[in-house]
This record gives sequence, C-alpha cells and structure tokens, in this order.
Amino acid sequence: MTYLWLKAGHVIFVIFWMAGLFMLPRYFVYHQEAAPGSPEAALWIDREGKLLKIILWPSLVVVWVLGLALAMSQGFFAQGWFHAKLALVLGLSAYHVWLAGYARALARGERRLTGRHLRMLNEVPGIAAALIVVLVIVKPF
Repeated sequence: MTYLWLKAGHVIFVIFWMAGLFMLPRYFVYHQEAAPGSPEAALWIDREGKLLKIILWPSLVVVWVLGLALAMSQGFFAQGWFHAKLALVLGLSAYHVWLAGYARALARGERRLTGRHLRMLNEVPGIAAALIVVLVIVKPF
C-alpha cells in the first residue's frame, strides 16, 4: 500500500512540475515582448517568481524525494531502464535550474535568447517526459 501512495504522490507532483516547466519559457516569451522596465515587464517578473517559488521548486523537491523513495522501495537502482530515467530526470532538473537562472537574468533586464529560441526550449520537457514514460511503462532494458 505504501508503494501505491508513493507512486500516486510522485505522479501528481511530476504533473505539477511538468506544468511549470511548460509555462515558464512561455512566460519568458511574453516577458521579452514587453518593453524593458515597463509595468508589464514587472508583472512578468512577479509571475515568473511566483511560478518558481510556489510550483516549480516545491514540486522538484517532492518529485525527487518520492521518486528516490520509490526506487529504493522497489530495487529500481539495479535496473537499466531506471538509470536512463534517472539521467533524463537529472537533465530536466538541470533545465529547471537553468530556467531559474534565466528568470533572474530577465529580471535584471538581460535578454540573451530570442522568442524563437525560447519557444524551441519549451519542447525540452515534452520530449523528456515522453522518453521517461516509455522507460517507466515499457522498461525496455
């Protein structure tokens, strides 16, 4: 029964985390379209900060805690598919940290990427999620 509760919690917080990872780059696009220093840009800075503080960071922590608890309870560390999944989740976590850094840069007025680049970056979590789901459900190796 504990396994099922861990799994349910893990999936719920993965959904929250993924939603935030999809939203934040889109917020960046809108932020960059606002005039620097404008009231609209200030609103996007606030929205980005709230998304990170209220949804993304807490979800990331809970996903990792519950995911590692699941892996330990089921002996997943000895399975190849889990190593691949773990690598992808590490990559998504690094992407998350990079997004947080880009939010800080935008708040300072630095606009390093174009809207097109940000739209392309928005595909990263979707591709990673698809690969992770295949690994977890199919367990190809």
